[in-house]
Order: sequence, then structure tokens, then C-alpha cells
Amino acid sequence: MRRAPRRTARRLAAAALAGALALGASGCATGTPLDNIVEGLVDQGVEQITSGIDESVRGLVDDVLGGVELSTDGEPPASFPTEIPLTGEVLGGGAGPNGTGWVVRTRLDGAGAFDAAATALEGAGFAASGVSSDESSGYGAFTSSAYRVDLSVATDAQGEVTATYVVTPA
Repeated sequence: MRRAPRRTARRLAAAALAGALALGASGCATGTPLDNIVEGLVDQGVEQITSGIDESVRGLVDDVLGGVELSTDGEPPASFPTEIPLTGEVLGGGAGPNGTGWVVRTRLDGAGAFDAAATALEGAGFAASGVSSDESSGYGAFTSSAYRVDLSVATDAQGEVTATYVVTPA
């Protein structure tokens, strides 16, 4: 009589194990609530880690470079001089501490992009020097009584045209 309860217990355990495996396998195919919870927790953890790294990097840049301002939100740095015209879509930039200099990168439309950017600077009262350009690139220095702007325009292998403005006080 003792063997019957053991057999029954083994059969029940085997049935429970088989049921759990079947449920687990079907859960992989359809996404069980437990899978969704685990996936959500993993995604949340990854997001917290990456945002923490991003903030740490920004803090490290501030500590190492002492007051550098970075912009990656489609706007020039907040301290960028407003009297310098930018052409194209602003991609981002940076500013040195205490107005020591700025860099802004923009995306331009294409052919004639350097000429358009140079014309905008000259229209704002900047004098051009050392200008050299062709259909896909260009460089020039533009000066006013307050600032020097080194403008370079380049076209990458995919055809994207970008301008880089390096601005320093005169």
C-alpha cells in the first residue's frame, strides 16, 4: 500500500511538470503576462542605466573642461552670438567657458550651400578672406569687429552637406 501513494505522487509531479513545460513553451510563442513584466523591467533598467551614463558623461565633460556648454537638441548653444547668421538645420554645437569660443554644425540643402552660408555672413557685415570652394565643399574665414568665423562646408559619401562654424572673439 505504500507504493501506491508514491506512484500517485510521482504521476502528479510528472503531470505538473509536463503542464508547466507546456505552459512555458506556449508562453514563449504568445507572450505571457510574466514575460511582459520581465521585458518591461529589463527595458526600464536599460533606460535608467543609459540615461545615467548620459548624465555622467555630461557631468564629466563639465568637470574636465570647466564650464563647456554642449547642445545636441537642434539648437545652438545658449550663449552663441545672435549676430552670426547660421544657414541650414542646426544639428548641435558647443561653447567654451566664459565666451571663449563656439562651434555649431548645421545640415545644408546641397549645391551652392557654401555660397549661401558665405553670403549670409557677408550680409551680416563679415568680411571674407581665404575663401576657396567647389561644388561639394568650401572654406573661408569671415571677420567682424567682434568675431572671427571659420566656415567649412563638406559633403559626405552619402551626399549629406554639413557646415561647421567655428567662432572666436576678435
